[in-house]
Amino acid sequence: MKKRKLLAIVMAVMMISSLTACGSNSGTSTDTTPTATTAATTDTTAATATPEPTKAAEATATSAPATDLETIELTMWGAEEDQTMLSEMVESFKAAYADKANFVINLGVESESTAKDTVLTDIEAAADVFAFADDQLNELVNAGALQAVQIDTDAIIAANGGADAGSVKAATSDGTLYAYPMTADNGYFMFYNKEYFTEDDVMSLDKMMEVAANAGKQITMQFDSGWYLYSFFQGAGLSLQLQPDGTNLCDWNSTTTAIKGVDVVQAMLDIAANPGFVSLGDAAFVTGVQDGSIIAGVNGTWNANVAAESWGDNYAATKLPTYTVAGQQVQMSSFAGYKLVGVNAYSDNVGWAMYLAEWITNYDNQVKRFEQRGLGPSNVEAGASDSVQASPAIAALAKQSLYATVQRVGGNYWSPTETFGAIIAAGNIDGTDLQTLVDNMVDGITAPVQ
Repeated sequence: MKKRKLLAIVMAVMMISSLTACGSNSGTSTDTTPTATTAATTDTTAATATPEPTKAAEATATSAPATDLETIELTMWGAEEDQTMLSEMVESFKAAYADKANFVINLGVESESTAKDTVLTDIEAAADVFAFADDQLNELVNAGALQAVQIDTDAIIAANGGADAGSVKAATSDGTLYAYPMTADNGYFMFYNKEYFTEDDVMSLDKMMEVAANAGKQITMQFDSGWYLYSFFQGAGLSLQLQPDGTNLCDWNSTTTAIKGVDVVQAMLDIAANPGFVSLGDAAFVTGVQDGSIIAGVNGTWNANVAAESWGDNYAATKLPTYTVAGQQVQMSSFAGYKLVGVNAYSDNVGWAMYLAEWITNYDNQVKRFEQRGLGPSNVEAGASDSVQASPAIAALAKQSLYATVQRVGGNYWSPTETFGAIIAAGNIDGTDLQTLVDNMVDGITAPVQ
């Protein structure tokens, strides 16, 4: 694919606009450019209006493709578990714009967690539209892989809560919106079984472990993962920051702060040694919930359906609890993560790729994503719907958001935290000095970028 220039985008918008002029409904706006949020409504001033295909689009969708329209070919990547849902979204997109072009849209499987690595292997060969986790944004932008959003930017920002909203900030670099917010649920919280715990019990990790041990059960959280490990250090007032050069600034080994790094390490060792606790990853969490050995655990919306099906009416969720460190009760923190959709800057059809990215992240499709996959909307109107508000997982995320920060870390963060967490989960069986343990981790986290 040849590299696009801004002129190509402008020409694409003009072309689409001219195609629309013949068949647009009359309205208060003179802007007839079709967009995912406005093409199907006569009121183009309502940024968050629910889109519906025009009558012309509906009619065209039931007939053979028009032979005099340009054929637009696009490739879109998404998670394996989303393929059926994405196929439905693609068909509705094609129907809505059926009088503008004939579309050939190819779907491919690519996890949001690995999208950045695959795209950067060969940007020009990557999909026109792809979903990714927000912590990948900076590297994708720095590599020139993402096309800045240049169509209906203000409407997209408004629909997702405004410039100060977490999902918009997560999609923004140096003041420029580079991606379309898709979900606002890539965080974690506490699932629990109400058969065992009261609402007061789940306020304290100590109490939860006591209840679980007395019942011959366990609660879980994954220690050998920087994603979850962050909760303990940030909650204790220690800090982690991403620097402009891609390195990390981290004081988790501090010896002068009110709560020292070794205090947090000792607290984690005490938790790991408790009979009511076990460190488990995602797959083992699911197995434990299903076989009844796990009655509570820190996890995310992606496993909400498993917990709901296994625990039935006893299924519940809430914010993370407090934990004991240096003789104090400290609220556990968390990363707040978002899923985004990007447009490849090297796309041959970058304008239409933008319309497709906007379509699959609009109000209707964020509601659809919640209903089919249980994923929390970033669109504020969708998030305010009754069905979303009734979700225990989404409500728990809202509570935890008060103690969460948008994940922004350099690549050297992950491996050292995983190694450290594995040592703690195993009980530090080699008896390594705690300051040495945390110093080694911080040295790895803050290492220069190679």
